[in-house]
Amino acid sequence: MDVSDDGLFSPEVGNWADEKHAVVSLYAKLFSTGMKNKWNERVYIELYAGAGYNKIRESSRVIAGSPILALLLPDAFDKYIFCESDPKSMEALEVRVKRAAPSANVTFIKGDCNQRVDDILAEIPQHSKDHRVLSLCFVDPYDIGIKFATLHRLSVKFVDFLLLLAIYMDAARNQDNYVKEEAIKINEFLGRDDWREKWRVAQRNGLQFPRFLAEEFSHSMEELRYQPQPFHKMKKIMFPDKNWPLYRLALFSRDSVAYGFWDEVLKYSTDQLLLGGGSWQ
Repeated sequence: MDVSDDGLFSPEVGNWADEKHAVVSLYAKLFSTGMKNKWNERVYIELYAGAGYNKIRESSRVIAGSPILALLLPDAFDKYIFCESDPKSMEALEVRVKRAAPSANVTFIKGDCNQRVDDILAEIPQHSKDHRVLSLCFVDPYDIGIKFATLHRLSVKFVDFLLLLAIYMDAARNQDNYVKEEAIKINEFLGRDDWREKWRVAQRNGLQFPRFLAEEFSHSMEELRYQPQPFHKMKKIMFPDKNWPLYRLALFSRDSVAYGFWDEVLKYSTDQLLLGGGSWQ
């Protein structure tokens, strides 16, 4: 969604961000509306919330980011939790959120989500038999820097995760460094350190590193009782005009209803691409 430049800090992004925000916003819409009469309270969480607006690189366009889009849904969530480590982004986000949805129940948590996970957990309302609470957590890092331990901690609540897996724009580009025996980033990303031998076998069998990581991540989520996701159900976002993959958007839930929503998103996004565009709103 295009917006007017308000003069506040707006990080630059590539024009592929349009597709990402469209996919995330459509899923959040289906989730929030579909769950509003089944749960007493619905919570929307972003671990890398950003500034709320972004400037499209090499253009004059400014677009609303996922936090603002989530606040403007037809059936808004009951509570929002936005975590952001960059002070400039958080300052701009707070102003924009209060302007876009002044009556919304919003908590801002400043800092690295991997370090503030206990504070995020404390802000999720308590679930009980008489007050059922369901959360949707969007994880949108610039790299594979989300630590699996953070997701593990959050998973003690009823939380569905929609994750950006930066398996091309980060992991593939930095593969030589990440596979070194002393490197720990993938250990932290997958939540275990037994992946290197599996990777050697997969490599001999011709499997590409990004797909290997995505499938291993799905195995890790399965250990937390989330339904495993096949690689083809992870939405691929491409670098426009160059046919380069950038990342995958993957949904993880313990309930098959969520995957019904996700299938709708995947079908709609494919249809729109085949038609050459269209509105996501």
